[in-house]
Amino acid sequence: MSVMHSELRQAYLQELALGRSSFGRRDYDAAMHHLERAHILGQRYTLSHVHTHWWMLRVGLARTDAQEIVGQVLRLVAALAFSRIWVPIGNTGGANVSALKPMPVPEDLKPLLEEAR
Repeated sequence: MSVMHSELRQAYLQELALGRSSFGRRDYDAAMHHLERAHILGQRYTLSHVHTHWWMLRVGLARTDAQEIVGQVLRLVAALAFSRIWVPIGNTGGANVSALKPMPVPEDLKPLLEEAR
């Protein structure tokens, strides 16, 4: 996959914007929630995948959360290397879950991902 279809891209950008806005308000829980949703939507697209992990790293740094910081640095490297080869569908991307674990996709995101296949 190289280019997101327009509805998927719009949803990804909306979640990313909500995450960034929450980050700006220092509401890191809300920021991670929206970044996790952005991750689910964008993980098959290298630049989107990397960009989402970059923002998750920023949340980890703001929280001074060592587990999140280390986890996101590792995930940034993996996103660069593997996004176009294999990703665990539905994985939220936070360091609190295995980077290799497929997870259920939220119901409201399923149609967007199915259309992208």
